[in-house]
Amino acid sequence: MGSDVWVGPWRPHRPRGPIAALYRGPGPKYKLPPNTGYILHDPSRPRAPAFSFGARLPTQQTSCGPGPGHLVPASMTVRGRDGTPAYSIYGRPRHAAPFLTPGPGRYFPERAGNATYPSAPRHTIAPRNWGIHAVQQTPGPGTYTVPSLLGPRVIGKVSAPTYSIHGRSAVGSFFEDLSKTPGPCAYHVVNPGIYKSRAPQFTMLARTSLPRDDTLNPGPAAYNVDQHRKPRGWSFGIRHSDYLAPFVTDMDN
Repeated sequence: MGSDVWVGPWRPHRPRGPIAALYRGPGPKYKLPPNTGYILHDPSRPRAPAFSFGARLPTQQTSCGPGPGHLVPASMTVRGRDGTPAYSIYGRPRHAAPFLTPGPGRYFPERAGNATYPSAPRHTIAPRNWGIHAVQQTPGPGTYTVPSLLGPRVIGKVSAPTYSIHGRSAVGSFFEDLSKTPGPCAYHVVNPGIYKSRAPQFTMLARTSLPRDDTLNPGPAAYNVDQHRKPRGWSFGIRHSDYLAPFVTDMDN
C-alpha cells in the first residue's frame, strides 16, 4: 500500500478562477413573502380583503347636556309652555306725551291749485340754454383737425410709395480724403496666446533685501547641540500660580 498507491493526476494547486466555496454568502437570510395576512403579502398572489376591529372610542369629557342643576320652569310641559293665563303685579305706567296730530282746521285744500284741480296747459317763453353754465364748454369747429391726405401715413387710404432725396455721403465718394485712412502701423500684433494654446509664463523677481532691523536675534553660537533636553519629571503636591496672592488671616498678625 505505501507510496505506490495511484491517487490520480490531481495535485494541490492555486485555483485559476474564483470558486464559490471560498466565499461566504449571507446564508438563509432571505425568505419569501408570506401568502397570509395583509402586511408584507406576496405581490404575485391574490390578497383577500382584511378587516380589523377598532378600539373603543374614549368618552367625551365635556357633556353638551344640562346637569342636575338645570331648573325646568313649572309652566313648561312636554308640548310647550302651559296655556293657562298668568298675571303679574306691575307699577302704573307713566302717561305718554300726547300726539301732536294736526286737526281738520290745519289743512287748506283751496291752496292746492293745479296739483289738485284740472287746468289747461300753460307755456312760457325762456331761452333754451336755461340751466346751463354761462361759459360755453363745447369745442368749436376749429378745435378739430382733419387728417392729411398726403404722405404714407394716411388713415383709411391706400398710399403710393414715397421716395426722399438725401444728401450725398462723403464715405465712398470720389472726393473722399483717403490720406486719413489708417496705415499698417496703426494695427497692433495680436498675441498668439489669445487664439492658440498659451504656453506657461514665468517672471523673474528681484532679490529680496536683507533685514535691516536692530533686533537681537540669536546666532549659531547661541545653540548648544551637546545639551540634551531633560526628561519630564513628576512632583507631588498642589501647583500654585506665581501671581496668586497669599491668604492672610487675623491669626497671622
